[in-house]
Amino acid sequence: MNEDKSNIFGEVRRMARTSGAVGGIAARLAGQRVFGIKTNKEAHAGDLKAILGGLKGPLMKVAQLLSTIPDALPAEYASELAQLQANAPPMGWSFVRRRMAGELGVDWQSKFATFDQEAAAAASLGQVHRGTLHDGTEIAAKLQYPDMASTVEADLKQLRLAMSVYKRIESTINTDDVYTELAERLREELDYRREAAQMRLYGQMLAGDELVSVPKPIESHSTGRLLTMTWLEGRGLQSRLDEGMALEERNRLATAIFHAWYLPLYRFGVIHGDPHLGNYQVRADNGLNLLDYGTIRVFPPKFVRGVIDLYESIRDEDMDRAHHAYEQWGFGGLTREKMEILNQWARFIYEPLLDDRVRLIQEHGSPDYGRQVAEKVHAELKRTGGVRPPREFVLMDRSAVGLGSVFLRLKAELNWARMFQEMVEGFDADELAARQSAALIEAGVPPTV
Repeated sequence: MNEDKSNIFGEVRRMARTSGAVGGIAARLAGQRVFGIKTNKEAHAGDLKAILGGLKGPLMKVAQLLSTIPDALPAEYASELAQLQANAPPMGWSFVRRRMAGELGVDWQSKFATFDQEAAAAASLGQVHRGTLHDGTEIAAKLQYPDMASTVEADLKQLRLAMSVYKRIESTINTDDVYTELAERLREELDYRREAAQMRLYGQMLAGDELVSVPKPIESHSTGRLLTMTWLEGRGLQSRLDEGMALEERNRLATAIFHAWYLPLYRFGVIHGDPHLGNYQVRADNGLNLLDYGTIRVFPPKFVRGVIDLYESIRDEDMDRAHHAYEQWGFGGLTREKMEILNQWARFIYEPLLDDRVRLIQEHGSPDYGRQVAEKVHAELKRTGGVRPPREFVLMDRSAVGLGSVFLRLKAELNWARMFQEMVEGFDADELAARQSAALIEAGVPPTV
């Protein structure tokens, strides 16, 4: 009962802090639409970014994700929110001690040989402390911020409000399933036992790949809101890029990231749904530490088959196969004209995988080329009546865009087409289904809703 009351009060507090910002968006959009009132949307978006950036919680993570989905939010808001970084102020030591006692008991410190008082990292849902176990194992303990369940629910209510208001004004892309997908994935991310299982899954899927390291969860020191794992030594990707890296080093790292994302997808039907710079560390040998397993998506084998079918349909200019691929994904009622419009985006995503030579991931001059393509697709879909993306499409599309952004930052020069072909060669959906089922059971990953 007390916990329920705490959650209710926490949600009310959260809504009080966010509703003004989201309500401001709604009022300004409605004012412009209904009354013709001109507003400075860029300035208001900047204010919103400042408000959300000072909060602990997932709303800023959702905003980052939405900024990559065409038409989910107005362009001005998407541009500003894309700059948000999940780097909330950390909890102080006295608060950490109380939270740790709540998870492991009052004698929690006796379970560690050392436990750093200062957080090694802080993010949207929790913060990480470094320590050691009595057997000498170096660990990272990720401790969830208090009251996060109510925080998530309050944020989701505000998100639903913002998206519903915008939908009334601009309905080219129906985002109902987008919201459903985001809500389910965010609720899953609160469960650190689930994340531990997903970490084990990635350890299994990438076992034997010398380019990629995955931490191991330590069950004896973990709970639903505390995830203790082995510490991986490495430097942040952005900091290494800032120092300067030779092309050979950047290519090795890009190859590692390619393996870490594509191998789980095409061998097991699983993706890491949060491929941004903060989740990659560079090892001393320029291998990769892959971090953060809260946003993982498991796809039906037919969906993965559809990804390959669409690639081959673009390659062969086969509209019948493209139609089959979109149906496999869950797009319904597509006319040939709408498919041709969607294929413009598909060609942008697949283009590096169709060009059998060593090259940059994107060779267009403008870094905003992807958004230009998205805006063109949006305009043409609006003219033809719009579409409703299936929920499975959300993280797939966001991850592809995020992954491409990382490769752009690396300025790697690789034969992406050759690497992709080697990954999908001999693909068999039935074999994937068998591997997927066995791997999920062994790792203890609950079903994806």
